[in-house]
Amino acid sequence: MGAAIRVVPNKAARAVNLLRTVQYTHPPSCPCHSNPGHHHNHVAPAVNRFADRTSRRSYATPQDSSQLKEYAFEMAASSIRFGPGSTGEVGMDLTNMQAKRVCVVTDETVDKLDAMRQVREALTREGLDFRVFNKTRVEPKDYSIKEAIEWVKPYNPDTFLAVGGGSVIDTAKLMNLYTCYPDADFMDFVNAPLGKGRPIDRKLLPLIAIPTTAGTGSETTGTAIFDLASRRAKTGVAHRNLKPTLGICDPLNTRTMPAAVKASSGLDVLCHSLESWTAIPFNERVPRPKNPLLRPAYQGANPISDIFSLSALRSTVKYLPRSVRDPDDMEAQSQMLLAATLAGVGFGNAGVHLCHGGFESLLIIVLSAVT
Repeated sequence: MGAAIRVVPNKAARAVNLLRTVQYTHPPSCPCHSNPGHHHNHVAPAVNRFADRTSRRSYATPQDSSQLKEYAFEMAASSIRFGPGSTGEVGMDLTNMQAKRVCVVTDETVDKLDAMRQVREALTREGLDFRVFNKTRVEPKDYSIKEAIEWVKPYNPDTFLAVGGGSVIDTAKLMNLYTCYPDADFMDFVNAPLGKGRPIDRKLLPLIAIPTTAGTGSETTGTAIFDLASRRAKTGVAHRNLKPTLGICDPLNTRTMPAAVKASSGLDVLCHSLESWTAIPFNERVPRPKNPLLRPAYQGANPISDIFSLSALRSTVKYLPRSVRDPDDMEAQSQMLLAATLAGVGFGNAGVHLCHGGFESLLIIVLSAVT
């Protein structure tokens, strides 16, 4: 048998062998091809708006954990019941929650309206023990909220019920918070940098919110806004544990709003929906939280918040002029209340722009000047 003949590889074969050797002994350092999230000829993702903003790593310098971008978002909103006449069910809701002592929070104007009459009748019918705090201030200040907190402490309720606009609901949220943290300093939970921004790490008491305006969407959010008088600044507390347990949205409760109030609260819906829809995408935020508990209530626009924000924006454009012109247009009144709630879900998770407070006030001033 003759000896085997060794075939000398040509230049092409030697080049292929060399490339294969490099490939398996030295993984590619190209940022695209070494990125496990990179795929050629892939199907375009369903959410292109966010897919094209994925985090990019720098391979030339060490990673700084404080600069890692967010990669996830959470959706949090209250349970919502929507329908004319649903206010009358609140007594049964409180009984179902096994409430024994209910703190009802409202203001002096709403206390005289049909919404509070229905609430009193519903709670009395169920035999519930309740007390009413009706000294809530419109556009609450830190000192008015502290007064409300001091008022409620001796009563020691096990449930809260807020009946009114955003100022009432936000005041009730903070009364609930500091009832559950009786030893906390008031500034502990206030948003940084004005406050310490302490996270709410325990479950609060049940809170039912019944809005009587179609604007703030506070019945769905974990945010409570107030003026810090000493600093002449608008701030608040924001955490998903602050959100109401249930929001009862009854269009019959917004019928008596004056035209100017309907217009200004409707502009609130417009600002909330537009700003949350155009907010920074959630995966552009830094830093990435080290613990899910530290993920803020306002996380940036995301695919779910966009749905709520855009729907609210479209409804506001369509129904706000009608609701202001004709108080008997129940379709417009109902749709604006629904839009306020949808916008609340949107901005309650995505957040709004830095200019929100000032822009909103400017619109209201302009509106007042032309009406």
